[in-house]
Amino acid sequence: MIKILSTQQIREGDNYTIQNEPIASYDLMERAARACFQWIQYEYFDDEPRFHVFAGTGNNGGDGLAIARMITEAGFQVKVYIIKYSQHSSQDFNLNLEKLYYLSEDNPILEIHFVENSNDLQQLIGRIDPSDVIIDAIFGSGLNRQPDGIAAEVIDFINMLEADKVAIDLPSGLFGDGYTPYSSPIVKATYTLTLGAPKLALFLPENETYFGEWEFIDIQLHPGYLQQAETAYFLVDYDDIQNMIPPRQLFSHKGDYGHLLICAGSKTMSGAAVLATNAALHSGVGLITAHVPQSCVLPVQINVPEALLSIDPNDSHISQVNIPPKATAIAFGPGVGKSPETAETLYHLITTTKIPLIIDADGLNILAEHKEWLNLLPENTILTPHVGEFERLFGSFSTHLDRIEAARAWAQTHKIIIVLKGAFTSIHTPEGYTYFNPTGNPGMAKGGSGDVLTGLMGGLLARLKNSKNAALAAVFLHGLAGDIASKHRSYESMTTTDIVFFLNEAWNDLMKN
Repeated sequence: MIKILSTQQIREGDNYTIQNEPIASYDLMERAARACFQWIQYEYFDDEPRFHVFAGTGNNGGDGLAIARMITEAGFQVKVYIIKYSQHSSQDFNLNLEKLYYLSEDNPILEIHFVENSNDLQQLIGRIDPSDVIIDAIFGSGLNRQPDGIAAEVIDFINMLEADKVAIDLPSGLFGDGYTPYSSPIVKATYTLTLGAPKLALFLPENETYFGEWEFIDIQLHPGYLQQAETAYFLVDYDDIQNMIPPRQLFSHKGDYGHLLICAGSKTMSGAAVLATNAALHSGVGLITAHVPQSCVLPVQINVPEALLSIDPNDSHISQVNIPPKATAIAFGPGVGKSPETAETLYHLITTTKIPLIIDADGLNILAEHKEWLNLLPENTILTPHVGEFERLFGSFSTHLDRIEAARAWAQTHKIIIVLKGAFTSIHTPEGYTYFNPTGNPGMAKGGSGDVLTGLMGGLLARLKNSKNAALAAVFLHGLAGDIASKHRSYESMTTTDIVFFLNEAWNDLMKN
């Protein structure tokens, strides 16, 4: 897992690395700048643009000056604007400024300007074209108050420009650890290259307009510090998921890979049962029993012939369920509706089953109408709400960070796992940890996508018999299949069925990565 650290922790990590690698502070800055330069080189050099570097007088500005030097040495035109929001400057900034001055002597492709007031800023108007590239290195994550004065004017000026904007560490004006007031001036970056560790601000939808697309730039903080740094927040990566999936043994049989009972569908939503059951088939689970009302039998039989069927006596909705003797997980909710008999069936499962349980979709809507049942949920039950379902269950929140904190608290209080769906889906565990998922895309925001996730997660839960690992692996693979689908189709035209179809490639990609 990649730890998501506070800005204070990252500063501590810098200092620890300087003392224990050991490495000079200037050389650590050089390493960070080189990594950013390499990203910029890959992204932009083929277009041969002009670069405009806006640098503050602190260490983020030092990063910007070092990047400007490297771009100049690569033969590209660079204009540097040093924003004098303070008369103080860091030592590493000063060292990089000396080097830049030396490089600028008799070098027509490099210009250095100081911006101290509005008049200086006015002289820049009309000098930056849409085809140019702006490097924002004014504040980075070194900010704990709203920008004002000339810094605020420069940020507003940058935001009026049509050129691509690359923020170093964080867009200037954005707080790294949480909520930033919307009245605050913040650079609206096209790309953000975040240094040392991901910041919590990058996982909040309110900040999307500021950070654009972001990349984690590993500057090789000392592993000793990263190991000891404490955090409640993590970013999942490929290795984590690979290590959760045991290899299939040559002499194994279907009974070794679990048996999922999936309760899904109603008269008007047989597709939910088909999607969830079909996705479960792609989880590697050994057996699946689909419990559906009579009206859903034919669609499931036709579309998912591999699944066993448990047929409810009711034609239109689920009214009761018998758990197969060797079932190892239960998934309840996709398309089941909210009839009283279906609610009673869910209550019966919650209060009697000893088998790991996932509740999704209408199952969550039933819970929202019977909130007292939350106290009855078996330990490690998985709830998979989208934002609307979450707020029906737990109340409304003014910011997504508040919502995340609430999910973390509820997961601890009830000893359950909450999968809060959306961009960077967050998985909250009874231990008080939150895991953000890096896969997925806006093309997946379509009806049935959650049904696919529930089926996939149910199959993995039946197979792995570990609720946390099943949730993490399912969300990762679901998003990965969506990413692959978007490359073959498009965000607009890809369908939920495409996500199921490309689970095969997602598995291949995961196990080969």
